[in-house]
Amino acid sequence: MKVGVLTGGGDCPGLNAVIRAVVRRTVAKYGGEVVGFRYGWAGVIDRNALPLGTDEVSGILPRGGTILGTSRTNPYKIPEGPQKIHRAFAEEGLDGLVAVGGDDTLGVAYRLFQEGLPVVGVPKTIDNDISGTDFTFGFDTAVAIATEAIDRLHTTAESHNRVVVLEVMGRHTGWIAVKAGIAGGADLILIPEIDFTLDEVSEIIRRRHGRGKNFSIVVVAEGARFPAEEGDQGGGLVVQQSSTDAFGHVRLGGIGNKLAVELERRTGFETRVTVLGYTQRGGTPTAFDRVLGTRFGVLAADLVQWKQFGKMASVHGDKVLPIEMSHAIETVKRVDTELYEVARTFFG
Repeated sequence: MKVGVLTGGGDCPGLNAVIRAVVRRTVAKYGGEVVGFRYGWAGVIDRNALPLGTDEVSGILPRGGTILGTSRTNPYKIPEGPQKIHRAFAEEGLDGLVAVGGDDTLGVAYRLFQEGLPVVGVPKTIDNDISGTDFTFGFDTAVAIATEAIDRLHTTAESHNRVVVLEVMGRHTGWIAVKAGIAGGADLILIPEIDFTLDEVSEIIRRRHGRGKNFSIVVVAEGARFPAEEGDQGGGLVVQQSSTDAFGHVRLGGIGNKLAVELERRTGFETRVTVLGYTQRGGTPTAFDRVLGTRFGVLAADLVQWKQFGKMASVHGDKVLPIEMSHAIETVKRVDTELYEVARTFFG
C-alpha cells in the first residue's frame, strides 16, 4: 500500500501530529509506504514529493506548523491542474491520498474523489467552523493563546484605565472569540453570527464604567461585520486588501482598529487595540490538539486501507468516526445561540 499525504490552507498546531500518525499507522500496521507532497495541492501538481518513514516523522509531534509546508493552491484555477493530479496519482502508484485541510482543501479533495481518485480527508481549521465534526485540531491551541492574551490585557487595561480591543481570528464564525472571551472574562464579544451597532457597544462600555469599573476588554472576531451607521457606506467586512486568493477569499483584518477609534470617540474612554494574528496558529499544540490530530491521522490511514474513499475523520463526543467528506463543504458550522447567550450574561 502506498499512501500520499498533503497539508493545505493555513497552517495550525496539530498538523504534524496528523502526518506522524498517518505514517506510523501505514508503516507499522499495514506494511505500506507514505509519500508527502510539499505545499498542498501544488506539490501534487508539480510532483514535489518526499518519502516519509518512521525516521522522517520522529520528534515532530510537539512541533507547530507542518513539515510538508502548505499553500492555498486551487488546482481548478490552474491550467490542466486536475489532469496533472490524475497523472501524478498514476505515476506515483498511489493507493490513496490523505488531504488535510479546511473546507477549501477538502472541497478540492471531494471533487477529485467524484472524478474517481482515491482520496480521504482530515478536517483542519483553527476557526472550528467545519460541519460534521465537534472539533478540529488547532482550535484548542488558538483558544488557549487568545485566553492567555486576555488575561495579560486585563492587567494593563486596569492599570491604565483603558478599554482594550482584542482582535482574534474567525473569518465566518466566532468560535475562538466566544470560547476565549468566556474563559478570559471578556466584557463584550463581537462575532460574525451576531450583528451589532456602535450605539449598543458604546452603551455597554459606558454602563460598565458607570458602575465603577475603570477598564473594559472587548474581543472581536476578524470576520465580524462592522455596522454601517446612518450616512455611512462603510459597513460590512473590514479587509486588509480587496484582492482574493485562489478560493475567492479576501484578506481580513482591521476591524479591531476601526472599532477602537469609534469607541474612544463615542465614550471618551482611552482605547487601545491588540491584534493576535498569526500568533494564534503558531507554536506548540496543546495536548488536546496533539491527541485529536493523532486520532484523525490513524483513522485516515485506516480509511485508505479499508478503501473507504470520499470520507473524512470526525469527532463526536469522545468517538472518532468516518463521515462523508461532503459534510465538510455543505455548510459552515456557526456558533450556537446557547453558547453566545452564556457569554452575553457577562457583558458589561
